[in-house]
Amino acid sequence: MKQRRILIVRQDRIGDVVLSTPIPKAIKKQWPDSFVAVLVRNYTKPLYLNNPNVDEIIVNEDLEWKGLSNFFKKVRYIKKFKFTHALMLLPSERINYLLFFAGIKTRIGVGYKFYQFITFVKGVSRHKYIPLKHEADYCMDLARIIGINSNDLNTEIFLTDSEKEEVNKIKQKYTGDNKILIGVHITNGNSAPNFTEENYLQLIHKLKNLNCFKIIITDNSVPVNLQNIEDVEYLNLNSDLRKTILNIAALDCLISSSTGPMHIAAALKVKTISLFCPLTACSPKLWGPSGNENRIIMPGENYCSIKCPGDPKICRFEGESDRMINNILYSLKELIPDNECLKSL
Repeated sequence: MKQRRILIVRQDRIGDVVLSTPIPKAIKKQWPDSFVAVLVRNYTKPLYLNNPNVDEIIVNEDLEWKGLSNFFKKVRYIKKFKFTHALMLLPSERINYLLFFAGIKTRIGVGYKFYQFITFVKGVSRHKYIPLKHEADYCMDLARIIGINSNDLNTEIFLTDSEKEEVNKIKQKYTGDNKILIGVHITNGNSAPNFTEENYLQLIHKLKNLNCFKIIITDNSVPVNLQNIEDVEYLNLNSDLRKTILNIAALDCLISSSTGPMHIAAALKVKTISLFCPLTACSPKLWGPSGNENRIIMPGENYCSIKCPGDPKICRFEGESDRMINNILYSLKELIPDNECLKSL
């Protein structure tokens, strides 16, 4: 049988790319002799480095073009891989035409755009998210169309042996006094409901007062009033993504809203505690961490019907923060059992 050569296209942000990682694993498990490549943006490329299920990483920015002659230069570049299938997890007219002219016979996309129709792309509908399921499951639907039979949605990021040694050094440096290493990620790119900066400051001080945690703020850029907190470490300031991955791998638990670092932690099997709301677009059933031990913190049962601002991107869980912070502490007790300083909670 002719070798299956499959291109997985995921051009968006960190969390979305992490949630595509079950696909190459499923393809290689079912078709071990297949060739699997991913097309991602340059800044998300580190998420796929060292992945044994991926034979080639193609960077989206390398395929930018200006003018018709340059376009066909990029077509020839893709064509040399002789792909038999392409899974386009995010609709893009530019990539759609590129893969069409590159001669990839079987192309699967999301939805039914006009440019997909005229280039004979087979569309997969999400039916307005009814029934609601996990984003990784929706992504896997495209692989199922070409014959992949898998329900394994566990995400994964792979570290080299030297990177694992570096992670151990980070752990030893900050947990030498037997403290638990807790990451707190404050920002989320305005992509989902989140605490205010003041709420995060309150949470950090409560964690510090327990005197059993070493707090790591994992943001690459930290809001002014959360900078220079005494006895708090800022390991990821101005770090590249691969270094950020290693620092997250060293944590015992990451506390955050629904954001890319939460998905990185899940793929590394680091425990997570995550803030979510029940609205469909932000639901943990759609966007929750996949593949790790985790806890989801939600506002009260009637909160959204009474106080929802109408836009989840500006929701700050007003009036719910004290209860949610207490639930974070109780979740830590569940995720980190047999810890003396948490027993009083």
